[in-house]
Amino acid sequence: MKIAIVDDEQDMRQSISQWLALSGFETETYASGEDALKAIGPDFPGVVVTDVKMPGMDGVTLLKRLMAQDSGLPVILITGHGDVPMAVEAMRIGAYDFLEKPFNPDRMTDLAKRASNQRRLTLDNRALRRELSDGKVLMKKLIGSSPEMERLREDILDLGQADSHVLIDGETGTGKTLVAHALHAVGPRATKKFVTVSCSAFGEEELGARLFGPAPDDGLPLVEEARGGTLCLEDIEALPNALQSRLLTFINDQETPPQTRIIAICNQHAQGQTLEDVLRPDLFFRLSAMTILCPPLRARGEDILTLFNRMSEQFAEEYGCDAPQVTAQEAAQLLQAPWPGNVRQLVNIAERAVLQNRRGSGSITSLLMADNEATGPTISTEGKPLKEYVEAFERMLIDNTMRRHKGSIAAVMEELCLPRRTLNEKMAKYGLSRSDYL
Repeated sequence: MKIAIVDDEQDMRQSISQWLALSGFETETYASGEDALKAIGPDFPGVVVTDVKMPGMDGVTLLKRLMAQDSGLPVILITGHGDVPMAVEAMRIGAYDFLEKPFNPDRMTDLAKRASNQRRLTLDNRALRRELSDGKVLMKKLIGSSPEMERLREDILDLGQADSHVLIDGETGTGKTLVAHALHAVGPRATKKFVTVSCSAFGEEELGARLFGPAPDDGLPLVEEARGGTLCLEDIEALPNALQSRLLTFINDQETPPQTRIIAICNQHAQGQTLEDVLRPDLFFRLSAMTILCPPLRARGEDILTLFNRMSEQFAEEYGCDAPQVTAQEAAQLLQAPWPGNVRQLVNIAERAVLQNRRGSGSITSLLMADNEATGPTISTEGKPLKEYVEAFERMLIDNTMRRHKGSIAAVMEELCLPRRTLNEKMAKYGLSRSDYL
């Protein structure tokens, strides 16, 4: 995280900068508020430390200008003894905290660390919100080239343009919430609110108040807060009967097209049961006019290896180590595993595989065996032709090597001992493009 230091006194700027640099911060200094404003934008990746008494633009004026462009930016004020009442007022305006001269350098470091942590969380949340409102980004997160995933992406693009309510069903861990966000983000309601609530997170009375009013916090009930946009009801199977009736009434009373679009997500129902068995029939038929079924991971073929590789790479980058190299035997085991926890389970195994690899111990096989103790048989009883395993492993091997060499055809040819024509033919066969790795 960066620390921007604003002070008209050069000695003070330098001493604060040196101290914070020794504490591990990246610092930049400015001699005036005007200079600082030119460099500090709305998503500045850090914290501002500014003196209050400065010629021209003083620290409080700078604070107001910074708050106007980014109210989540932590600003720490340095004040003289007589400025404390004014600094307290600045806190009301939005300052993170203040230091009274002469201040303890350790106190400065502690404040900078806490403010940096808050800033990092703010920026992460903003990035997540942007991601969840960007249809192109969300569609890219739906990784896989299997027919099941191609069909799922087509369904999202088609149904996203519609105004009808949507029911999303599928096993746990198949990415139903991501699909709901994508449905909203690729459609005409993308600029409107996406409001989500879990029907299993509250008791009947509180859930009813949150959905239909009066809201516990004196705000709008969620059906009204989402007006013009989308209301996502997770765990719809947990919605009590009385609230199912109220939801049906709300849906029936809306105009056509509906002001509030409902996306209902079913996360769990008993084996042998369908969602039709757990919802009242009239509500089920109103919600299920458009249905999306998220495919289980075990039905997605070589997507399993693609997902495992991508997740391993992400965790390897996060932990600052190499991703594990998947052997042919491990690839076959990954493809044959039943994956009762679906993508969520695969992500967990990928992270544990990276951590094991960082320690130089363990194997993917051992992780699958460990999961077996909790989830049942590791190997599926649904056999696949040997050709499928060979092709999946071959595709994974070329994909991994291309990523490692950042699209260098010569380096990939050398490592895999393949002539150029053979490599080109295999890449075309598996839908791999050099441009994706550059």
